[in-house]
Order: sequence, then C-alpha cells, then structure tokens
Amino acid sequence: MARRRRPGRSRRSLTIGLLVLVSITIITLDYRGGGHGAISALKRAAHDTFSPVQRGVDAVVRPVGSFLAGAVHYGAVEQQNAKLRAEIGELERRVLEGRATRQELDQLEQLAHLPWIDGIQAVTGQVVGLNTSNFAVTVRLNVGTSSGVDVGMPVVGGAGLVGKVTEAWKSGSTVQLITDPRFAVSVRFGSPGGYALAHGQGAGKALVVQYVAPATALHRGEVLMTSGLQNASFPSGIPVAKITSFSSTPSSTSEAVSAQPVADLPAVQYVDVMLWYPGQ
Repeated sequence: MARRRRPGRSRRSLTIGLLVLVSITIITLDYRGGGHGAISALKRAAHDTFSPVQRGVDAVVRPVGSFLAGAVHYGAVEQQNAKLRAEIGELERRVLEGRATRQELDQLEQLAHLPWIDGIQAVTGQVVGLNTSNFAVTVRLNVGTSSGVDVGMPVVGGAGLVGKVTEAWKSGSTVQLITDPRFAVSVRFGSPGGYALAHGQGAGKALVVQYVAPATALHRGEVLMTSGLQNASFPSGIPVAKITSFSSTPSSTSEAVSAQPVADLPAVQYVDVMLWYPGQ
C-alpha cells in the first residue's frame, strides 16, 4: 500500500522551493543590472517572508547563546569568588593573630607587675598543653627543673591564682588548675577575716567554698584571697575567686557558697611559677 504523504510536509517543501526560486531570481536580476524596481519589491517581499522565520530562530537561539555565555563565564566568576573568600579568610586570620598577640602582651605586662609576688622570685612560663577530663584539669608549661621549677610551687596569672606544680622535669612541668576536683586552697574573706576552704569542681565550673559559718556577712563579688596560714600551700594575699552565690537554711551548719576563679583559665597563655615552697 502506498504511503500517503502528509499535507503539512508538502506545504513546507513547496514554501522552501518558492523561497529558493525567489532568491535565484533576485540574484540573477541584480547581477544583470536590470529591474531595480522589481528587485526592490522582491527584496521587500522576501524580507517580509523571512522576518517571522528569523525572529523565531532568534527567539530559540538567543537564550541558548546566553546560557552558553553564562556557562563560559561561570567558571571565571567562581574563581574570582574563591579568590575573594581566600583574601577575606587571610584578613580575618591576621585580625585574630593581632588580637592574640595583644592578649599575650597584656598577660606578660600584668605578670611583670604582680603586687602579691613582691619579694618572691618567679619564672615566667608559657602554656603549651592542656589536659581536661572528668578527673583532672591540668596544663603543661615549657619551664621545668632547669629553670628552678619544682613540685608544689604556686602558679599565678595576671588576675590571681592559677594552680600549683604537680610534676616537673628538666624542660617542662605540669600544673594542676584550681578547678581540678582534687584541688583545695585555704582562703580568707571578710573583715577582720574569716577562713574557709575552696575546692575545684571541674573545668568551667565554680569553686565550692566550705566551712563558712551560717549568717556570715558575705556579698557577691567579694574576692577570696589565699589565707597564708602557717604551713599553708600558698603565700598570703593571692586572689583566688569571687563569690557568686551563697545561701543557708535554719538547720544548716555552714553557708553554701560558690565562687568563680578570678583567673580566666581557658585564656591563660603565660603564667608565673613562684619559686616558693609550701610552709615557707
């Protein structure tokens, strides 16, 4: 059975044939130099015929061209953005380094003017390691026995007591921080002066202050100092912590007191090891 030709296809073939014929006729007349009026009319007719086709082609091709152009430039834009991000990161790093340097200088300057260290020799050390667990809060220093550092010596920062040396070797030492659960220090408060015992409770936690009699006159922000009692583990007058809360009940045998270390322990970078032995 013969295949029936579709009417749409026949019309498109006829249109293409007519357009080709018109084009040949225009070229021939223009080449011979005659029929300028006819040529102009044919050109206008051809323009009118092709314009809708050209607009349709442009409508399809232009978005594709724009997409391809965008795809070509996308990689360049991404590279530029990556470069800008890197530059911003470098600037932020420099700002942070500047802040850290300023902080280090401030700490070193404070260590040079500690009022409670007057008359006691000290060695400045840098914190080079941190150990924090449920059972211990310690830091490692870059000064040891070769610098005169020994077990039991007090360690202080610009604001106050940091801890004590629990291990020492030639080039380094380990310091138990005052927030360590095994740490305890005798403190003095009030006027003329009461005595209590401050215990560590773990990294980031307040100290618990024990043996404060009920109804003792206390106030928030009051600074607890090392007591300096006979055979004490620390010299007298070193700031330890500030009272943050206190309470009691009629049946209490002592006040429930909490205190925050005056030294910003997580930020400490430089400390002074006081060349002082317990009981001096």
